[in-house]
Amino acid sequence: MVNSLRLSLRHSLATVMALTLIGGSGAPALSQTTTPAAATAAPAPARQNGAGPASVADLAEGLLDAVVNISTSQSVKSGGNGPQPVVPDGSPFQEFFDDFFDGQGNQQGNRKVNSLGSGFVIDPSGYVVTNNHVIEGADDIEVIFPNGNKLKAKLVGTDTKTDLSVLKVEPKAPLKAVKFGDSKQMRIGDWVMAIGNPFGLGGSVTVGIISARGRNINAGPYDNFIQTDAAINKGNSGGPLFNMYGDVIGINTAIISPSGGSIGIGFAVPTELAQNVVQQLIDFGETRRGWLGVRIQPVTDDVAESLGLEGARGALVSGVIKGGPVDNGVVKAGDVILTFDGKPVKEMRDLPLAVAESTVGREVDVVLMRDGKQQTVKVTLGRLEDSADAGDPSDPALAEGEQQTPDADADKGQDAAEGPVEAFGMTIAVLDDEQHKAFKIAESVEGVVITAVAAGSPAAEKGLKAGEVIVEVAQDFMASPSDVTARFEALKGEGRRNAHMMVAGANGELRFVALPLE
Repeated sequence: MVNSLRLSLRHSLATVMALTLIGGSGAPALSQTTTPAAATAAPAPARQNGAGPASVADLAEGLLDAVVNISTSQSVKSGGNGPQPVVPDGSPFQEFFDDFFDGQGNQQGNRKVNSLGSGFVIDPSGYVVTNNHVIEGADDIEVIFPNGNKLKAKLVGTDTKTDLSVLKVEPKAPLKAVKFGDSKQMRIGDWVMAIGNPFGLGGSVTVGIISARGRNINAGPYDNFIQTDAAINKGNSGGPLFNMYGDVIGINTAIISPSGGSIGIGFAVPTELAQNVVQQLIDFGETRRGWLGVRIQPVTDDVAESLGLEGARGALVSGVIKGGPVDNGVVKAGDVILTFDGKPVKEMRDLPLAVAESTVGREVDVVLMRDGKQQTVKVTLGRLEDSADAGDPSDPALAEGEQQTPDADADKGQDAAEGPVEAFGMTIAVLDDEQHKAFKIAESVEGVVITAVAAGSPAAEKGLKAGEVIVEVAQDFMASPSDVTARFEALKGEGRRNAHMMVAGANGELRFVALPLE
């Protein structure tokens, strides 16, 4: 009776600890690597178009052995352990409490924190993929296989931007592995299957469909998530999302849930995003992403109209980083990048994804719109240095104080005598030394300064403020207030409804504004 009670309590404790210690789900995308034929998954069961499989039992049976639990431990400082319960000698609960509190702390105030997550084997030699947040900060990492075997793991490499990590274990015999599929082939409504370790319950299988693609949940600079209604819970982090042929097409990474449990909204990073990441971590222990060296902003409807674009699409170059790959003038501020290396840039965030996935040092074709005309230029990518994050094309603060303008020094003298001018609700003036000091504008910034903006005016509605500097109008440099008004009049004469302006903040940060001329 006592033994039976002890076993029951021990099982209950394990469940409680799993529910308490397992972290939230999170994972990156997968890489397409070559897996030996011996590691291929079981064939998918026959199915009819438009209908789910009658059963996924055969499919799951061939994949379960490749999905593992990731157990980590970390020693952290604490203010003390607090009181522990006193158990009478000889009590049947003695071993229960000894196990629970063993290793929780010491006299120096340190305690050991354990956590569980998911992962999967991608190579029979022992390479395992999981999430960075599953193993981040861990002192010890252990991979637990479905048959109960445990192997110590070494961290091969990690990438925080995609929340992806690769581990290595040393098995005595080749492991069961799974292979990566092409997530680009997946369609909304396709059936998918998740296997993982939710709440510490290893080997759990759930089935659902792809609810949406290309989701941006603001988790990182390269968001492009697959949304699924397959049940994903805490502890599924790092686990695979399979198609009905047994190929990994995503890594379960996040959920939306007020309660912490699945409500049918889960996210997985697609293999197309991290296709190179896993291989780079294995080959180099780090990622080596492409770098274009530009700052970008979205193309709004007003900006598109002012540039002669048919619809808001592409990525608007608001600045070129000094010393970067395209600092030679091949790409200029004001250009709209429409296609990068054959990949259409439908919206701004498509460009960072395309650049990051490209090979460093390779020459690629870039289709852009400049001066109302579409043209193709060739650029050679540099390498994104993570330490400084210099040149991440999605970061709007990379070129602060580094803008480049045409030679304006020769025009300063003749323009210095010009007085302030009012246009479209803003007062503009020559940017002289006095204005630099008054508005604390960086010395590197040149153009025409806005000294005041009338409330309710077109300029105010576009967010223009006193202290900002008009650098260009319709890609022409502005050296004086008369240049600005003359350019406005010329654009109105051409039938333009908006003036496409490059505006600099006091620190040199650039942005584009489409100012209504009507």
